Amino acid sequence: MYFPSLCRRAALALLLTLPLAATAAPAASAQSAPAGNAAAPVPLASFFDGSSFGGALLSPSGRYLAARSGAPGRRTVLAVIDLQQNTLKVVAGFRDADIGHVTWVNDERLAFDLTDREVGPRDTYLGAGLFAVNRDGSNMRQLADRRGEEFVSEAGSFAAKKILPWSTFLMGEDGAQDSEWLYVTSYDFDDDDGHVRNVNLLRLNTLTGQSSVVQRPARVDGWMLDHQGKPRLAMGHERDQTTLYYLDPANDKWRALVSYQSFTGSKGGFTPLGFGADGTLYVTARRGKDTLALYAFDYQAGKVQDEPLIETQGYDFTGDLVANRAKLLGVRYETDAQASIWFDPAMKALQEKIDKLLPSTVNMVSVAASPDAPWVLVRSYSDVQPAVYMLYNVQSGKLNKVGEARPAIDTRRMASQEVLRYKARDGLEIPALLTIPAGTPKGAKLPMVVLVHGGPYVHGSSWGWSAQTQFLASRGYAVLEPAFRGSTGFGARHFRAGWKQWGLKMQDDIADGTRWAIAKGIADPKRICIAGASYGGYATLMGLVKDPDLYRCGVDWVGVTDIQLLYDGHWSFKSDMSDEWKSYGMPEMVGDPVKDAAQLAATSPLQQAARITQPLLMAYGGVDHRVPMYHGRKFYDAVTKTNKQVEWIEYQDEGHGWSLPKNQIDFWGRVETFLDRHIGKDAVIQ
Repeated sequence: MYFPSLCRRAALALLLTLPLAATAAPAASAQSAPAGNAAAPVPLASFFDGSSFGGALLSPSGRYLAARSGAPGRRTVLAVIDLQQNTLKVVAGFRDADIGHVTWVNDERLAFDLTDREVGPRDTYLGAGLFAVNRDGSNMRQLADRRGEEFVSEAGSFAAKKILPWSTFLMGEDGAQDSEWLYVTSYDFDDDDGHVRNVNLLRLNTLTGQSSVVQRPARVDGWMLDHQGKPRLAMGHERDQTTLYYLDPANDKWRALVSYQSFTGSKGGFTPLGFGADGTLYVTARRGKDTLALYAFDYQAGKVQDEPLIETQGYDFTGDLVANRAKLLGVRYETDAQASIWFDPAMKALQEKIDKLLPSTVNMVSVAASPDAPWVLVRSYSDVQPAVYMLYNVQSGKLNKVGEARPAIDTRRMASQEVLRYKARDGLEIPALLTIPAGTPKGAKLPMVVLVHGGPYVHGSSWGWSAQTQFLASRGYAVLEPAFRGSTGFGARHFRAGWKQWGLKMQDDIADGTRWAIAKGIADPKRICIAGASYGGYATLMGLVKDPDLYRCGVDWVGVTDIQLLYDGHWSFKSDMSDEWKSYGMPEMVGDPVKDAAQLAATSPLQQAARITQPLLMAYGGVDHRVPMYHGRKFYDAVTKTNKQVEWIEYQDEGHGWSLPKNQIDFWGRVETFLDRHIGKDAVIQ
């Protein structure tokens, strides 16, 4: 329920966290720790405790700032700051929930949903709900049900109000932001397995609750609005095919733009990125090249234009458009780290001014919808600095700090991170990140953790502050994070080289990186541990199987223990992986359960469990629908028949990873003790 008294009580605490009148100093760069700090490691909770600041969002005019903020023992509330008057008002807060996603409907009104930061997935029985409120806290209205609990409103009975079902969600796009209307999505589910059958698009009035459904061209599971905030693209998947549909403004009818294979890709495929003010559709595509680039789409020819607009040499173009109501200003993109390219000269000059004020950080700029907005929002970060949010006044040239993701982190005590590449045994270049503890003497051979990302067909880690990486480094460990073959973001050749290579060449890439660190004198060959979650957990187990000479121990959380189990499942849980992925994606990219049965057996940690003799820490979640507790337990029962150095952790309220700060702190505290005992300060090395 909505409690005005809670909002009033939270206002003072929030004011203390948003010192808008203070000019921010340039971010600190990595330096040696102050004298006397060596004996006192950075507290564990500083890395993994929940952040009190939940991000900020400029209003369409740029005059107001919406911010989510909380405090220890208090729920996250929604506040609006008048940047012209330098005043703050908490406009929404709930006794039994936290403010979740937020969007501006127009300059006077916001929409938001709810979450609960105090419970894990097992106890998340309430839907997110959907609400709208004016920026002064008036006219609060519930728009969608909270699945399991009605919202008591002062404005008439529940039955008299138009309330959409709990399966209604914010779209994630701004829309026009010039009326009381916005677009939201509504999900239809299959009765048999609970998977999404259709994603409907609704136009919703945030004052009256009135809504209408946008006509679908076919089965749809994704939508995109154009620059004017109108529905323009729909995406549908059927079996192994993805089709993009375009709502032609000339006749207001849907037509198919392109179809391609959903998982393995095919000629002519592209990914829509967004629309320009003139209606141009911008997409990412390969066009016969190894890496993705940014292109414009030719509607008349029905294909991507021949010449790319932006290419990122050696990397797939991955990013977003940055625009205001008037025009496309530039793009954000990611290679090893994030960066921006500005088409607009004024934005390019503004970026240069901000970078001079904050020379030691990557500074990502967000703009309001109005071209005349007096403020831009800056998210600043580096390898040693967690994200800091600031406002930059385009007239005065001054920066004001809004909030920090991890205010307890001292940047002077964080470890620097290096972007590098090493050669795998077959000559393929493997990108990687190497983090060395602050104050490490030159030439020191360090205990090292090889941290393997999940997925595996994702980008993995990028240069920047990471809680896991920096925590390990703060405890004296070098951290190597390889982007093994199969990782995305480095071109088609690198990606496809990882197909059907679980436990084979993908595993060799990780081992080759470990040997590279030994050869360079970075890692002590007798004190190396491999660790990771999901696929990273699988690679941890297979690393202990295949390379027992390299790894003294392993840490696996929510790790795959057998590929066949991903196909077969178990009566005790319902997988969240789609039948299409298991039918068309996994057989081609991971391995066919029939044709590749022998390979899957040879690369199964479960079937090779007796070969693991090193100390192992395992942790699994009780409501994990990707790699359920059953998978972990089955492997634990097998490995402990021959290995008594296996530690087991269960988090019954967690899913595929740890969502609660208390569980994050508990887990990494156990990891710290485990590593200390086997490769760290308490280890006895023969």
